Amino acid sequence: MIARLRGRVLEAYPNRLVVDVQGVGYEVLVPLSTFDRLHAVEGLEVDLRTHLHIRETAHTLYGFASEEERDVFLMLIERVSGIGPAIAMAVLSGLPVAKFKSCVVAGNVAELSRIKGLGKKTAERIVLELKDKVGVTDTWQDAAAGAVSPSAADAELALIALGYKQVDARKAVRKVLEEHEGAAVEVLVRGALRALQG
Repeated sequence: MIARLRGRVLEAYPNRLVVDVQGVGYEVLVPLSTFDRLHAVEGLEVDLRTHLHIRETAHTLYGFASEEERDVFLMLIERVSGIGPAIAMAVLSGLPVAKFKSCVVAGNVAELSRIKGLGKKTAERIVLELKDKVGVTDTWQDAAAGAVSPSAADAELALIALGYKQVDARKAVRKVLEEHEGAAVEVLVRGALRALQG
């Protein structure tokens, strides 16, 4: 699995980059949010979080400017029935992550269904399945209310994207925070994974 790429942009298009990593050019599909955030131009050094999606006919690498974007992408393709990478990329291209989260929390199907390629039924399924199956909205609401720090919320969402229940993810992150107050997201996720597997 290719989880991260750091290299120089050889080609830059709004939905696709070719990144040179020590002489190998990786084609990476990116949402418009990532392209805009990076101000991607040829020659730019980039550090992308990635997901390698494997099908019988293709191995496709998706890239994101932040962990948060990748986590939302993974939640959509893994937790919502009928959502594949193309629709997940359309969601990230159509709405900023914060706006997407607020739409899910508020159950704002109308706003979600405005995204190109996303109908009303699919938008309803996203709201229903992310609320009921994942418990993501609790984390988002707590982060918005200041009940958990942004890094703790991001760590929880990363663990949820990996398939852990929200309650277990929160307990594990809190345990790590007791020992490492103010730790970065990566430290929290690693420590929480050790706690969950131990």
